[in-house]
Amino acid sequence: MNGALDLFAQVTVNGIAVGAIYALVALGIVLIHKATEVLNFAHGDLLVLSAFVAWALIERAGMPFWMVLPVVALGIGALAYGLDAVIVRRIAGQPQFSGVMLTIALAFMIRGAVSMGFGPDSRSYQTPWSGQTTEIAGVAVTELSLVIMLVALLIAVMLWLFFSRTRLGVAMQAASQNQLAAYLNGVKVKRLNSLVWALGGVTAAIAGMFLAPVSLVDTALWLITLKALAAIVLGGFGSLPGAVLGGVLIGLIEQYAGVYLPDGFKDIAPYLVLIAVLILRPRGIMGEAHGRRV
Repeated sequence: MNGALDLFAQVTVNGIAVGAIYALVALGIVLIHKATEVLNFAHGDLLVLSAFVAWALIERAGMPFWMVLPVVALGIGALAYGLDAVIVRRIAGQPQFSGVMLTIALAFMIRGAVSMGFGPDSRSYQTPWSGQTTEIAGVAVTELSLVIMLVALLIAVMLWLFFSRTRLGVAMQAASQNQLAAYLNGVKVKRLNSLVWALGGVTAAIAGMFLAPVSLVDTALWLITLKALAAIVLGGFGSLPGAVLGGVLIGLIEQYAGVYLPDGFKDIAPYLVLIAVLILRPRGIMGEAHGRRV
């Protein structure tokens, strides 16, 4: 019995750690969509780029992880700012499908550039917590998992404080709710949208840097975007707290399915949940109901 409880506790911790990564990716996607109404399918490829750049700086240049983390985060944030300011901004006012196709094209371009620049081979790098474990209530937990959970919680709290307590954050919220009204009240909407893209890029970079040591530095890391989308739908599309909750739940569901269900269910469990949510509760757990009276 104790063995079963220990296994359940271990799987739960692993699920929360994996879910924290999904939550970070989902947060970045929701941030950009709320501000610009563009569903950024290139978000996962910014994550891939951050992982490869981090590998190069750590393994090739010999830089310590804590120095690489802010460098990569700021660099990817600046790249995301430029993508909006130079490219995405040009389709403002166009149908949402235009944004979908544009970001898909950007995704292929970024992924192709990474593959040409770094090669197709998978690789890995070490963090200060790699291979280290600690015991909590009799359960062995990797220190990297604990750090991932703490980082995700810290970022979620910082974003909440930013959007609720700062003038810039309040202006971003105003622009996301009604861009025309915000513009008429003196808000520089275009610049704010680019800043939101930068924030999304920073979250993608941090997620990529912490995800790569858990899996591998590989171009296939972009697939995490699909699970992040499932988390967004589960938590409630457009809700930042919902993105965090959905990410953690998807991580738990995936880990439980991998241990307690037959082989193969781990890979499809998040998407089965996605389909069920779309059928039973389309607005998600924390999403607002939207309707139109006819």
